[in-house]
Amino acid sequence: MEKFITHEGTAVPLMRSNVNTDDIIPARFLKSVSRTGFGRHLFANWRYLEDGSTPDPGFPLNEPRYADASVLVAGENFGCGSSREHAPWSLREFGFRCVVAPSFADIFHNNCFNSSILPVTLPAEDVEAVARTLAEGASPTLRVDLAAQSLTTADGRVHRFEIDPFKKNSLMEGLDSIGWALSHKDRVLSYEARRRREAPWLFPETA
Repeated sequence: MEKFITHEGTAVPLMRSNVNTDDIIPARFLKSVSRTGFGRHLFANWRYLEDGSTPDPGFPLNEPRYADASVLVAGENFGCGSSREHAPWSLREFGFRCVVAPSFADIFHNNCFNSSILPVTLPAEDVEAVARTLAEGASPTLRVDLAAQSLTTADGRVHRFEIDPFKKNSLMEGLDSIGWALSHKDRVLSYEARRRREAPWLFPETA
C-alpha cells in the first residue's frame, strides 16, 4: 500500500451531506472480483446525464478547474450506507488521496486507511470555509501534512486535525490491516515456536 506522508493537490468541493456508498459507487457496477475498474464509475449517477456517458457540466468533478482533483471536500456523514470497500477503492483509483469532511461513517472511515486514503475530520465551519473559498474561485490547491496533522489552503490558512495515532502510523508506513499483521510475522512465528515447545499437546501434529 502506498505511504501517505504529505500530499499537495487540487481540491474539489462536494458539499452534500449523507453521501452514501451507493452514491460513491452505484451497486450496478460491483461486478468485479478485483479491486480495480471502479474509478471510472465514481459518482456515476451524478457525473453523467441520463444517457450514462455524457458528463454533466454542473457536477463539480466535471469542471475544468477541478481536473485531476486528488482532495475531496465533502459534507457531514460522508460514506454512510453499506459497508462496501468498493467506495474507497473507487475514490483511490480515480485519484483521490484525501477526503475532508466534518464527519464520516465509521466503517467507511476505517476502510479509507486500508486504501491509502486519509480521511480528515475538521469542524463543520472550517470545512465550509474551505469549500466556500474553492467555490469562489481561489486556487484549488490544498496541502495535507499527516506528520504535522495540518491542512493548508492556497492562501496560507492552516487547519489542524486529530487522528488516531495507530492509524496515523500505519498510513505513514504504508500498512493496511494485513500489512500491519505481516510486519509482526517474526514475533508471531517466535511465539508459535515457543508454545510448541511449552505445550506440545496443543499441537498434536508435532507431538
